[in-house]
Amino acid sequence: MNLGHETETLEFKKTTGELKEGVVSIAAILNKHQKGELYFGIKPDGTPIGQQISEKTLRDISQEIANHIEPRIYPEIAVVHIDDKDCIHVSFEGHNTPYFAYNVARIRVADEDKVMSQQELTDYIMERQSNEGVWERKVSECLTSSVDENSLKEYIHRGQEFGRISFDYSDRDTVLGKLSLTAGSYLLNAGMVLFGETPYNDLQMAVFAGTERLTFLDIQREHGTIFELVDRAEKYIFKNIRWRVEFGSLQRKEIPEIPVDAVREALINSFCHKEYGTGQNNEVSIYKDRVEIYNPGTFPAGYEPEDFISGRERPIRRNPLIAQTLYYSKNVESFGTGLKRIADACDAAGCNYKFEVLKSGFVVVFYRTIEAEDDSLGGITQVTTQVTTQVTTQATIPVNTPDKDIRSKIVSLCLNAPQTREQLMQACGMKNKAHFLKAYLKPMLETGELQLTVPDKPNSRNQKYIAVRHTTGEAR
Repeated sequence: MNLGHETETLEFKKTTGELKEGVVSIAAILNKHQKGELYFGIKPDGTPIGQQISEKTLRDISQEIANHIEPRIYPEIAVVHIDDKDCIHVSFEGHNTPYFAYNVARIRVADEDKVMSQQELTDYIMERQSNEGVWERKVSECLTSSVDENSLKEYIHRGQEFGRISFDYSDRDTVLGKLSLTAGSYLLNAGMVLFGETPYNDLQMAVFAGTERLTFLDIQREHGTIFELVDRAEKYIFKNIRWRVEFGSLQRKEIPEIPVDAVREALINSFCHKEYGTGQNNEVSIYKDRVEIYNPGTFPAGYEPEDFISGRERPIRRNPLIAQTLYYSKNVESFGTGLKRIADACDAAGCNYKFEVLKSGFVVVFYRTIEAEDDSLGGITQVTTQVTTQVTTQATIPVNTPDKDIRSKIVSLCLNAPQTREQLMQACGMKNKAHFLKAYLKPMLETGELQLTVPDKPNSRNQKYIAVRHTTGEAR
């Protein structure tokens, strides 16, 4: 049986020795046609020759695609028998163009994968950006009658409580109309993902055994409205991280290793700024050393998270109608402050965090700061605080090295090469980000012992610290 010649949507590879070339072809086909097929074990003229296939073979294909195509896609990979020969069939689809393979965007022309010109790439990006905010205002196939009235009543009550909704609940259609979420008896897409039955809201949550995306301890997939999924994700995270208990003034206080406000803000943001219609899931991944919240919504081109944290730039809303609806119920505190609220909450709690901008989306990383028992799931550590007259002090992370020695070590490190805050903390055995900044870095900047490599942008993600060596051979 001959499968014919390669086309703009069909690619043949003789073996998985050509796996990298196959991955390149997948991205190129997606950029032209948004779906296609790839076979391993087939000659370019369509003749089946087969190849040896094991579970590792299929796993290698899956991992290569996952690791080297951005935005993410979820192909179907299967063993097929053609003329009694074992071949591999990869079926793929994706609509979130442009796609990059190994950081390069290509496009399919006949049976070739050609590197996109700068103009072609710019056109793709501009087209995607021009469509942002349009999706949420399109009419869905979801009827207003599918909306749960109790959930809607609860939403209106919450908005009234916070002074952001002035009207009373009358009936379902009237209320949804006042929120600008309907077109006749149908919900707009925004109304569908907020209150209706929708195929666009999927949430994948997992707990991993270690620090890599390898062995699952638990995995769950949820489907529902934005409000439902945020609530389920929040409960899942706090169930599977550790808490400590502090006793002071005869009161017991349970404190999670990641602050509640930061987690809630990151989850809300991940749905508020999602690129709906791409087929990608929101994700919560819990590792031994960190928690990651993935939002399938690309970060605004030309901006960095620090631009919005510092207030240098005005907020950019991908889904303004969704954001507005969440604002009414105070799920969104105020427009454009999400990243700053996450940063402030983590700094106040001494929790290290990071914002990662990917080609496919955006990730908030919370580093787990409490020393763990051996298990990766949630647990409680008891901490007894010291109590003075009318004052309860909080337990702090012990510091084993005297202040003077730590400052000397910081200077020594920064004399050899510029260091990031994270590098310095690790070298000094420190885990409390806010304490390290307040107790060491800021005072040393004030005294001139340290200088910033990017002084005009103190919050730059590229910021590092240097120590200046003077003619006496000493560092200031």
